Amino acid sequence: MQKRWNILSADEKKIAVLHDSLKINSTLCQLLVQRGIDDYEKARHFFRPSLEDLHSPWLMKDMQKAVDRIQTAFSKNEPILVYGDYDVDGTTSVASMYQFLAALHEPIDFYIPHRYREGYGISKAGIDFAKENGYTLIISLDCGIKSADLIAYAQALGIDFIVCDHHLPDKILPPAVAILNPKQADCGYPYKELCGCGVGFKLMMALSEACKLPAEAYLKYIDLAAIAIAADIVPVTGENRTLAFFGIEKVNNNPSTGIRALIELAAVKKRMSLTSLVFVIAPRVNAAGRMDDARKAVQLFIEQDAAKAMEFAQMLHNDNTDRREADSNITEEALALLESTPNNQLRKTTVIYQEHWHKGVVGIVASRLTETYYRPTIVLTRSGEYAAGSARSVVGFNLYEAVHACREHLLGYGGHFAAAGMTLEIANVEAFAEAFEREVSARITEEQLVPELVIDAPIRFNEITPGFYKILCQMEPFGPDNMRPVFIARNVSDTGFSKIVKEQHLKFVVKQNNITFNGIGFNLAHKFSLLQSRQPFDLAFTIDENEFQGNTSLQIKVIDIRSSQV
Repeated sequence: MQKRWNILSADEKKIAVLHDSLKINSTLCQLLVQRGIDDYEKARHFFRPSLEDLHSPWLMKDMQKAVDRIQTAFSKNEPILVYGDYDVDGTTSVASMYQFLAALHEPIDFYIPHRYREGYGISKAGIDFAKENGYTLIISLDCGIKSADLIAYAQALGIDFIVCDHHLPDKILPPAVAILNPKQADCGYPYKELCGCGVGFKLMMALSEACKLPAEAYLKYIDLAAIAIAADIVPVTGENRTLAFFGIEKVNNNPSTGIRALIELAAVKKRMSLTSLVFVIAPRVNAAGRMDDARKAVQLFIEQDAAKAMEFAQMLHNDNTDRREADSNITEEALALLESTPNNQLRKTTVIYQEHWHKGVVGIVASRLTETYYRPTIVLTRSGEYAAGSARSVVGFNLYEAVHACREHLLGYGGHFAAAGMTLEIANVEAFAEAFEREVSARITEEQLVPELVIDAPIRFNEITPGFYKILCQMEPFGPDNMRPVFIARNVSDTGFSKIVKEQHLKFVVKQNNITFNGIGFNLAHKFSLLQSRQPFDLAFTIDENEFQGNTSLQIKVIDIRSSQV
């Protein structure tokens, strides 16, 4: 599918000022200015993260209340239940908080709701479990901010709640003894983009100060915070970048027993990056909740015995293998169904339902179908007596509003700009699909139906040097709001040595002004004719290293190619 190239720019005066102070390549200065780093001090903090840059946890609204209530529980030997969601952010949050508190207090336990029996967030079953087992304080992580009714139910049973969450609050807040959420309208905490594990991390910081514990008491869990930041796709800026930077350092140098087991099982040889956490660790942790019970993800993270940790890691690995097989089979089946559907290519949406598809992977399949057709997509399957599923959007289109407009056909729904979930009567699937098609067709622009390739800056091949690459690497960890830079090189020509490899990829050997670079372009074999035309072309690419027979060299990783006449 042809992509729409969006080449970013930046304030030339700010680039010049930064270049004068940093004395580094102007293209690098452009990348920094685009990321809001436009003076020496900001650059110093960016390139040299420090744990001292973390804000005081006491700046967060209700932090003192939360600490006071937990210390009261300590003094009265109250049973504490640590409660979290079944995804990566939730399970890492619970694992870190449970271990932190268990070192200080007992009795303590943790609770992860079952994805299919209880659903997302606080559940009545979880509160009933707490009541039956004598828990009088629940600390919820990565959930709770939208559970006003259920937390009121817990309150009526004599159970207090401390809510640690990062999701946008509703107008009505739950009746918890303390709510830690920097997105609260009246919370003065300076950084608003923490994930759930990050909010829990700040509570551990405050408790450590209040209990006069060394910083290591909470810093030992910073690797879990990095995994949560990677998996939850929060901005890699400010505190998140600092936590991710030092968390990745711990993953590589001194990981917890459970994380080490996952890395060994995945046969990772290179240093882990934030991207590695996204593609190696996160899918295995998420698979536990998608395919079975996420409780074992927490058990992995808290396990100290290497052999037992490997057993839990193998369970997660097996769940992920099952998840990948289900994902692959369902995607293949869905694509075949769509290809055989009359006028499919003319539609602005995809809504597809099969009752036998696995509920745990419909969101992933929706993402896969969006990659193929690039249009708002909903994948539904049977859930008990109803149809339920997940939706994914394209860049710039508000999916939630479109789903909301079709609510007359739904029993329940929720979500945000880019993704949503819904439940409906099976008999209403077709009517909902047509309503959704009409709604999206009326709202979406033709431009939004063409995938966008964001390119950070033009570059010349003679700028790509080991020194340039070294500074580029110091911009890591890469993630939302600090993505790996994509460059455009114009008027490039083929050397005659480029070729198709494995039938679908392109091995590039290209030059610009007599400087030659090797590179790889995955799934670009269909563009080989552009190279064969002997006409100049433009390349969009990232820069990385290639290791071959003990030698390391810079190479380009091509994302797209177009004629230079465009």
